[in-house]
Amino acid sequence: MILHGDISPDLPLLVVALEEEAVHLHVHELPILVTGVGKLNAAIAVTTILGKHRPSSIVNLGTAGALRDGITGTHVVSTVMQHDLNDAAIFELIGIHFGAPLSLDAGDGIVLATGDRFVSDAEVREQLAKDAHLVDMEGYAVARAARWAGVPVTLVKEVSDQAGEQAAKSWTETLDDCAESLGAWVHAHLL
Repeated sequence: MILHGDISPDLPLLVVALEEEAVHLHVHELPILVTGVGKLNAAIAVTTILGKHRPSSIVNLGTAGALRDGITGTHVVSTVMQHDLNDAAIFELIGIHFGAPLSLDAGDGIVLATGDRFVSDAEVREQLAKDAHLVDMEGYAVARAARWAGVPVTLVKEVSDQAGEQAAKSWTETLDDCAESLGAWVHAHLL
């Protein structure tokens, strides 16, 4: 976990998983939290920061794999779910939801599936596409931690790959372009 800048109650906190995703964000002089990859790292980092500081909002920016053909570009997520936690089965067992999907206040209708697996398998992609448009590894944890603290949250994802066999190669090749697009989104929507 690395925090760049000072958190202020009148500024949003930008949250990314990797320094490479923040490359084009530093020019905006907004505070940036780099969490590390995965739900656990994201949850710990965001919860730790929100235990000490209160930004005006949290904006989670990052790359995502497209689960359906034709989805490209930058998207504001409307609903985020976990694809690797069977909340329905847990609810049946004990009557409590621990990972139900979260509806967010903004968005363009996109559903994001979050899980601790980099999706690069056609069968997994096809299964996830039944319920979601995009897949990432931190969004749900960031949103859940922000909700827990009562801080407004927005998830902004840039499509980096098609979540298939070429996902790792595509992600690596497009990472800087994706980071640049996320920086442009911040400039257009937050400044």
